[in-house]
Amino acid sequence: MSDARRDGEPAGAVANLVVALVIVGIVGIVGIGGAGMAGSWALGLGSAAAPSAGTWPFLVSTAIAVLGVALALLSRRTNDAEGLSSSCLPVLGAVAGMAGFAALVGVIGFEIPGALLVFAWLRFLGRESWRLSVLGAVGIVAVFYLIFVGALNVPIPHLF
Repeated sequence: MSDARRDGEPAGAVANLVVALVIVGIVGIVGIGGAGMAGSWALGLGSAAAPSAGTWPFLVSTAIAVLGVALALLSRRTNDAEGLSSSCLPVLGAVAGMAGFAALVGVIGFEIPGALLVFAWLRFLGRESWRLSVLGAVGIVAVFYLIFVGALNVPIPHLF
């Protein structure tokens, strides 16, 4: 097999092990699950009768860490991990968009970052028309605003 991996060809057990190590943590560096558990713990866990802000993030982060350990233990038995190729670029774009949204929402509210994120996903990931992308972005943000800010009075950062 050549060094250049073809699209759709499995990446193999080594790729599974690398992903598992990133999830669980690599030699003293806290992994995704561990970082989530630490952040959730800082928010407070509460109790089963009175959960706190960190309860669900802690449970999800714990599940991520446990699944990462399971993936590491089973990495030699499975070889169906998809290899990295140019088809991964839209996924990286989506993740970058979410990171941008998360970075901006606390600074300028959710309306502008939300509209930009929805527009980018519709136009560039979904390959929708410019018109549908603009209308969809404005419409979706307006509906979320009406539901969460107007009707439910959720304390999220917003402009209006």
